[in-house]
Formats: sequence, structure tokens, C-alpha cells
Amino acid sequence: MTVLDALLWVALPYVSFVLLVAGLVWRYRSDQYGWTSRSSEWNEKAILRWSSPLFHIGVLCVAAGHIVGLAVPASWTEAFGVSQHMYHLGATVLGSVAALMTIVGLAGLIYRRFVVKSVRLATTRNDIVTYVLLTIPIVLGTVATVSSQIFGGHEGYDYRETISPWFRSIFTFSPKPELMLDVPMAFKLHVVAGLLLFCVWPFTRLVHVVSAPVGYLTRPQVVYRSRDRAKPVSRPRGW
Repeated sequence: MTVLDALLWVALPYVSFVLLVAGLVWRYRSDQYGWTSRSSEWNEKAILRWSSPLFHIGVLCVAAGHIVGLAVPASWTEAFGVSQHMYHLGATVLGSVAALMTIVGLAGLIYRRFVVKSVRLATTRNDIVTYVLLTIPIVLGTVATVSSQIFGGHEGYDYRETISPWFRSIFTFSPKPELMLDVPMAFKLHVVAGLLLFCVWPFTRLVHVVSAPVGYLTRPQVVYRSRDRAKPVSRPRGW
């Protein structure tokens, strides 16, 4: 194992998680008014109406799949009668659908942000960094799934024998970087990109993800009224 391996699979995870937790605490204590996704709905609605739900539902499904795949040992799912083949088939099919939704939704959001002039003018450098660091792990994860899980043979690559126990070892403070040495490069790049995203997470608009939307479903909609009283006020629709 090289020094680079130790940095990537031991040091980087701890640095990213410390920055994530400490950064969220610092951001909440010092910038509660900035704890928001900074909605730009009033600038453009047509593209946002379909791209935002697609992206958010897709990325939530992807996150749920990662939690199950990384945190739940294979022995647990087998104890419930889920064989490796069943798990691989379900994870590949459902993961591919979720990835497609996420990519299409993200593509729509990026197109909207840089093509619609009013949205583009409201875009900050921080937003650009966020989109870049969000796009890279999503694309790399899709590449890893397609190359190793779909076209990688009957059972694909069993990451629950390498990446998953390595990930769990980080939280037991007994890291096992040797498990990552023979992992396919696409998965390695995906993991590194994800850890780097965690490093900047608290300092971007992504902080709104960790806010529990308790009253979101029951809160009243925000109605934007025109200054011109002669113009009718349209009823709000969708997101």
C-alpha cells in the first residue's frame, strides 16, 4: 500500500466527514439566514417544473441505495432471504432508473441555469463549483454501474465485499484501506469524488438537504403578485 492509498482511503474520509459535520454546525450557528437552496423559481418555471422533481426524487433514491449498499452487510440481506443475484438484479435495475432520473433532472437544471439569462445572472461562483462537484460523482457513479454492473458479467462487481466493509471500517475507527486496492478505477474515482463533495457541502446551497422539511407539505404556497394590477394573478402550479 502506497502513501497515496493511505491518503485516499484513510485520511480523506476522516477529513471529509469532519468538514461535513463541523461545517454544518458552523454554518447553522453563523449563517441561518443563508441556510437555503436560494430558489430561483421566479426567474423561470417551465424547465424547473419537470427537472427539479426528477432530480430530487432520483437523487433521493440513489442516496437510499447507497445507504443500503454501504451500511447493510451482505449477511443481513441474505438472512432475510435476499440472495446475491436478487440483490444485484434489484440494485442494478432500480439504481439505473434512479440514475437516469437524476441525470436527466440535473441536465435540465444545468441547462436552465446557463441558458436562461435571468437565472444565469443570478448564478454565483459558489453555484458553479457546486454543480461541478455534484455532477462529477453522479456521472462517475453511472459509469461504474454501467461498466461493472450491467456489462460486467452475470453478477457484476460485488462492491459489498470491498467498498462496503471499508466504508464501515471508517466509522469503527479501524480503517481497512487494503480493501480498496483492487477496486475498479471507476468505483475509486466515484468514491473520491463523493468525499470531495462532502468537504464543500456545508459551504454551498446543499445545506438545505439536511433540513427536515416537517412543514413543507402543509405550508401555504408563496404567491407572487405583479406590480401591474391590471394583469391577472395566475394560480401557482407544481413545484
